[in-house]
Amino acid sequence: MHALLKFSNFVDWLNSLVGRWSIWLILASTVISGVNAVVRKAFNIGSNAYLEVQWYLFAASFLLAAGYTLLQNEHVRIDVIASRFTRRTQVKMELFGFAFMLAPMCLAIMYFAWPFFMNGYTSGEMSNNSGGLIRWPVYLLMPVGFALLLLQGISEFIKRVAFLKGMVDDPAVKSEGKSAEEELAEAIRRLAETKTAAADVK
Repeated sequence: MHALLKFSNFVDWLNSLVGRWSIWLILASTVISGVNAVVRKAFNIGSNAYLEVQWYLFAASFLLAAGYTLLQNEHVRIDVIASRFTRRTQVKMELFGFAFMLAPMCLAIMYFAWPFFMNGYTSGEMSNNSGGLIRWPVYLLMPVGFALLLLQGISEFIKRVAFLKGMVDDPAVKSEGKSAEEELAEAIRRLAETKTAAADVK
């Protein structure tokens, strides 16, 4: 069990790293959207590539951060029935969900998404839109994103089994600390302060 918990810690670390970087993709998508709108209105210049890269970045943030969302217990729950049971019974229900719902879904999507990606990669499939982007990078996000989600599901399964054995605290209880959104806002504020300080020096 200790070896499994080490594996779980590694998966948690991996998805935390991916999730904290993925949130920047939303900022990038927003900036590109704003610049694209300004350029279109001011100079009557536009490209479908600008639109598609926004979709790609949004897809990346959604798929790559799915495991991080599960890690943070921010996924959708239906607690109308589960809230009536003891915590140990809830954990057993979660174990059932991880093993018989989450894992099969992830495996099925990975199974069908991989050849879909390979076909797009080998053929060099491009967007049908004029000036559009190549498609295989966004296709790759599907198997990668669901692989990360599957790994996190395994990690959560391990932690809940360990919890039932009395080896760890309840993994569903959030640890105190700043959210990813708060960390992003703080990073942007620090960046702005750095630029302001550099401008003052000049």
